[in-house]
Amino acid sequence: MEPRASSISVVVPVYRSERLLRPLVERLEPVLEKAASEREIVFVDDGSPDDSWRVVRELAREKPWIRGIRLMRNYGQHGAILCGIRAAKHGIVVTIDDDLQHPPEEIPKLLAVLGEECDVVYGTPEKERHGIARDLASQIAKLVLKDAMGAETARNVSAFRAFRTQVRDAFADYRGQFVSIDVLLTWGTSRFRAIPVSHEPRREGVSNYTWRKLLTHALNMMTGFSVFPLQLASLVGFAFTFFGGVILAVVVGRYLIAGSPVQGFTFLASIVAIFSGAQLFALGILGEYLARIHFRVMDRPPYAVGARTESGA
Repeated sequence: MEPRASSISVVVPVYRSERLLRPLVERLEPVLEKAASEREIVFVDDGSPDDSWRVVRELAREKPWIRGIRLMRNYGQHGAILCGIRAAKHGIVVTIDDDLQHPPEEIPKLLAVLGEECDVVYGTPEKERHGIARDLASQIAKLVLKDAMGAETARNVSAFRAFRTQVRDAFADYRGQFVSIDVLLTWGTSRFRAIPVSHEPRREGVSNYTWRKLLTHALNMMTGFSVFPLQLASLVGFAFTFFGGVILAVVVGRYLIAGSPVQGFTFLASIVAIFSGAQLFALGILGEYLARIHFRVMDRPPYAVGARTESGA
């Protein structure tokens, strides 16, 4: 028999999923009844252009343990999840996508691992069911996340996760346009685990998390939560300085030995182009960090709530 948790809040970011919400609730309900004495589902509508919000409101009226939050516009998956995490009322938070690719029936597996020596558990798909480009972009994002998180578990992160609600206290005051839930979780704990779970095909439509969005998210993580790009710029600068020193030694040595300098405009132009490229590369990275500082000074919030649907409303 699976261990029974005291209380669970399931956070679901919603975008273009009006036809999937009811099937999701139908599968979540029996799982949560067996897994916890108290439970709730928090749907966060991330500015969906379809009728997802109408369906959320209907579900909230039908079932008192379902709540809905509608954001003012689309803020992205991580912003929506952050909103739901802060709204969660129970002791354990489970985040799951709205597309049913993460089977709700796998939630007890996460809860079984979440124990005294573990604060965050990821459900890693046994086999990804995305395209080649999407899978490649996902792996790049996870490599970047590994540096930002400073944990080996970063290679196995997914949107299907369970963690103790008290971990959110570490980022309760976080305000910033760029959000990475997985990095924020490292602010509150270093005890992570990952277990394999099944991964089902998407029932309809295509994923809103394209390879381009994944790469953009990776860039945001690099410049928002890591100093690796600055270190890379320093290494590139050092490498080209060393290269310039070698070239200078060759030119001076040839002049002293052969009595003639290195001839040719092409040689000089190549050296200038190489050093100019290295400088522009470093300036570009510094510009990205200055942009992040600019946005933080603006104190722009990660999301803004437009409406809430409480129990029975």
